[in-house]
Amino acid sequence: MSDTTPCAGLLCTHPALQARAETLCHHYALARIQRAPEQGYFLQLVNEGLALHNVGSKDMSPVRVDFVGGALGHRLRFGGGRGQPLARAVGIKPGFNPVVWDATAGLGRDAFVLASIGCPVTLCERSPVLAALLDDGLQRARLNREIGDWVESRMTLRFGDSARQLTTLTAAQAPDTIYLDPMYPAGKSSVLVKKEIRAVQQLVGEDRDSQVLFETALQVATRRVVVKRPQRAGPLHDRIPTTSIESKKTRYDIYVTLLKATPC
Repeated sequence: MSDTTPCAGLLCTHPALQARAETLCHHYALARIQRAPEQGYFLQLVNEGLALHNVGSKDMSPVRVDFVGGALGHRLRFGGGRGQPLARAVGIKPGFNPVVWDATAGLGRDAFVLASIGCPVTLCERSPVLAALLDDGLQRARLNREIGDWVESRMTLRFGDSARQLTTLTAAQAPDTIYLDPMYPAGKSSVLVKKEIRAVQQLVGEDRDSQVLFETALQVATRRVVVKRPQRAGPLHDRIPTTSIESKKTRYDIYVTLLKATPC
């Protein structure tokens, strides 16, 4: 990755949250800062949770991972359940919920949807800022009376590079499905990209090493690798998929592996 925008660190002024702030900084190698920077990104921990701020940006409100309310809460209630394209793409079938490894977890939205349907999901994220936001969002979701139990049992966060972590798994630990949502280079319509996606693009940069992850995923997934692509984009690294499932703006390219190949 390159062309990234650094995050100054984590700001926390609330006395009751100092221990939590120290834990986040230690686990994700984040710097502690005593005041907000004059410009650029920084994290702030308050009672409502951890949020990413961009000083000087006029059109970006704080970004946080919220699995309880907002757009994700709405999608949980009205998102189409097991029949939606994402669910069908990862291999959900009547009586079968695949074990999924989300190799590029980002802000965790697709992982949350899959977990809500019944899939055990590992969210792997190598960006310390995004991993800290996911950590905070998962911790708050576990405390929620409606979703806390299944978030606790189905969603696991791993901090690190998926290409490396996947190679450490035993055969028994290998997931059925590995899900990839590689960062897509910004185009002419980038000004229309949602604020959260712009923040992720600026923090983590372009996925220039995505081919290594892609090849590793094909070797490890026991049933399939699913790659999320913009509707008009070509297949990742020009690898023709076994099949694809399309939604309004997104295409899911499916690569059936040889370990436990099953019909799509």
